Amino acid sequence: MKAPQRHLHFSQASLPPHLLEFRQEIRQLLTAERAAGTWDPNPSSWGAYNQDLSRKLGERGWIGLTWPKEYGGAERSYLDRYVLTEELLAAGAPAGAHWVADRQSGPLVLNFGTADQKQRFLPPITRGESYFCIGMSEPDSGSDLASIRSRAVEVPGGYHLSGTKIWTSWAHNAHFIIVLCRTESASENRHAGMSQLIVDLSAPGIAMSGITNIAGQRGFNEIVFDNVFVPSNCLLGAAGNGWAQCTSELAYERSGPERFLTNFLLLRGLIDLLGRETNADAQRQVGRLVARVWALRQMAISVASMLEAGDSPMIEASFIKDLGTALQQELPDAIRNIVSAHGQRDLAYLASMQEALLVSPAYTIQGGTTEILRGIIARGLKLR
Repeated sequence: MKAPQRHLHFSQASLPPHLLEFRQEIRQLLTAERAAGTWDPNPSSWGAYNQDLSRKLGERGWIGLTWPKEYGGAERSYLDRYVLTEELLAAGAPAGAHWVADRQSGPLVLNFGTADQKQRFLPPITRGESYFCIGMSEPDSGSDLASIRSRAVEVPGGYHLSGTKIWTSWAHNAHFIIVLCRTESASENRHAGMSQLIVDLSAPGIAMSGITNIAGQRGFNEIVFDNVFVPSNCLLGAAGNGWAQCTSELAYERSGPERFLTNFLLLRGLIDLLGRETNADAQRQVGRLVARVWALRQMAISVASMLEAGDSPMIEASFIKDLGTALQQELPDAIRNIVSAHGQRDLAYLASMQEALLVSPAYTIQGGTTEILRGIIARGLKLR
C-alpha cells in the first residue's frame, strides 16, 4: 500500500507583542554601536566578520539566546532569536564571526555533547569569543554527502583524522570545525559508520587554503587533515551517529531568515533611492519583491514557532531555503533593471548591488543545493 501523502504545514504563527520591546532594544544597541564606529553596514551581514560587534552582542546575552543559563545562554524563546536575527540582517550588521556557532554548532553540542563539552565550548561562544565552521562537503562528492571519504582511525586517547573538506565558509577566521567523517568500515548502509569530531583548527597536520570567488573575496576554504590527532573527548555524540546528527544540524542551517533576507539591505536601499515619487511600473516591481519577502517571512516565523514547540520542521525549512535562494539570486538583477530603467546613479549603492550579483551564485550551494533540497521535499511529502 502506498504511504499517505504528507502536506507542508505552515501555521498562522505571529510574533508576540512583547517582542516589539526587544526589537527596539536591538535597534538601539546597533544604532549606538554604529555611531561609536564599532561597525558599518554590509549587505552580506551574516557573511561579514566583526569581532567587536560579536563581543558586544555577547555582553548583552544575545548569542546562544535560547540556551540554558548554566552555559551562558539566556533561556529565551526561538521567537526572540528570530527577532534578533531579523534585526541583524535588516541592518546589514556584520555578524558572521559568531553566526555558525550560534546557529548550529552550539545547538549541536547542546543536543549531543557531553557535560564537559558543553562547559568547554558553549560559554566562549555566548561571549562572542569562539567561532566555528562546518566540515561536511568534500571534493568529488558534490551534493552526495553520504559519499564522504574523510576517515578517523581510533588510536589510544583519540583518533587520527585524514581527509579533505571543501567550501568551508570562513574557516580561516574560525577556531573549531565540526568534521563529519567515517569511523567505521563501509557497509551497504551508506549512512552508517559516520561520526562527528570537534577539531581545533590550530592542531598540527592541518593545511588550509582559501578559495577566491569571482568577486575577489575569500569566503570559502579547502582544509586538508593529514593524520591530525583528535582527543577522544572531542567525539561529538555517539560514534556512528554522525549522519543523524548532521541532518538534524541542517534543519537549523536552512530554516533561518538569512535564507531570504541576505540582500534585504539592497531592497531597502532601492526603496529609499526611488522615493515616493517613482512611477507605477517601478512600484509594481518593488511591490512584487516585497510581497515575496513578506510571504517567506511569515513561513519562517511559522518554522520558528515549530522549533519553539520542539518539532523538527525539516521539510518546511528546506522549502523556505529553496524559495529563499531563488529570491536572493533574482533580487540583485531585478534591482539592477529597476535602477537602470529609472536613471539612478548612486555609485555606492551600485557597487553594493554589483557585489551581491557576483556573489549570488553561491546561494545555491550554501546549506544544500536546490536539487538536493527538492529531493528532500519530495521524499518528505511522499511524492517519490
